Amino acid sequence: MIRFEDVGKRYPDGTVAVDGLSMEIHEGELVTLVGPSGCGKTTTMTMVNRLTEPTSGRVLLDGKDVATQDPVRLRRRIGYVIQQVGLFPHRTVLDNTATVPTLLGRTRREARSRAAELLELVGLDPATHGERYPHQLSGGERQRVGVARALAADPPVLLMDEPFGAVDPVVRERLQGEFRRLQARMRKTVLFVTHDIEEAVRLGDRMAVFAKGRLAQLDTPARVLGDPADDYVAGFVGADRGLKRLSVTPVDTRDLEQPPIVRLDDPAEDAARRMRADGVRWAVVLDEAGGLHGWVSGQALPDGGTVRDHARRMDAWVPRDASLKQAFSTMLQHDAGWVAVLDGEGGRFLGVLTPALLHAALRRSVGVETGRLDRDQVETGPVPGDGAGF
Repeated sequence: MIRFEDVGKRYPDGTVAVDGLSMEIHEGELVTLVGPSGCGKTTTMTMVNRLTEPTSGRVLLDGKDVATQDPVRLRRRIGYVIQQVGLFPHRTVLDNTATVPTLLGRTRREARSRAAELLELVGLDPATHGERYPHQLSGGERQRVGVARALAADPPVLLMDEPFGAVDPVVRERLQGEFRRLQARMRKTVLFVTHDIEEAVRLGDRMAVFAKGRLAQLDTPARVLGDPADDYVAGFVGADRGLKRLSVTPVDTRDLEQPPIVRLDDPAEDAARRMRADGVRWAVVLDEAGGLHGWVSGQALPDGGTVRDHARRMDAWVPRDASLKQAFSTMLQHDAGWVAVLDGEGGRFLGVLTPALLHAALRRSVGVETGRLDRDQVETGPVPGDGAGF
């Protein structure tokens, strides 16, 4: 979709902003551009919509050199979102969002109808927010309007320059999550400039790490974190890149341990007898549908009644599509020796992940991603009795 062919940008004073850049962004892919200030990432992005003209090489959009295209028409086909949002202060939210469809010849009614659809898409109620003015919105709401306006003409390409950089960390994380869901649905081709490594890792299908105008590495976040191309990339992504990698490594059900299980309606005496015979102190309690109810201590089970009467609630759980970071955070939040993994539909219990298993899963992920190991070369041990409480 977007291809840079030996692209360079040199300013009259001799400053080299971009030097011999060659890379390709595939259709429907989100590539994050990261690097220190002045490394050329914003310059690279703005050469796509001709806000910056290269001094050498070519930038191609859908196979056509952008230098041969009318810049105004080109920009109407490309969504552009910046940190300052750039909303027109004298126009309502609905009219701001309808700007590009109106310029493309749609009637005011059609453009406003399209704008209302997009406001809903980014989580803003057009009936509530549509007739407000930008100064009446929070920072996060203005950013959402900026994204909606960029999508208004249904462009194949989005250019985003620090779009969430001006909001507080809590709102920023929420916007990142919502944009991930939006991108999963719309699959735009996106260049996303950010200084935030965590943001780049969380959002990008691939990361482009820049260093003084050159491309130091272009790869998946997992590979950049697990196998940096050189010392510069390793230093830039940080010594804690192993922790960052947790956020891009999903829970794999093959890594889960299967603990002792009892059912809610099992007679307490029978459950206690089985647990003693198996030599375990604790068991996971499931309901009739296989969903997680909690846990129970064998010592707490009397001779009468059912497991239901003595089971305790278990809050340390994550869905099967969670990342290892979410699993680890849940363990810490609940001071738990293990975290249960549940199927998203119906909450069916799949198994548990312990710190030892989590560590082994991360090591294996790094090895497999970098080609150093086959999956089965990193073993996951059994659930430790003391750590997991079984």
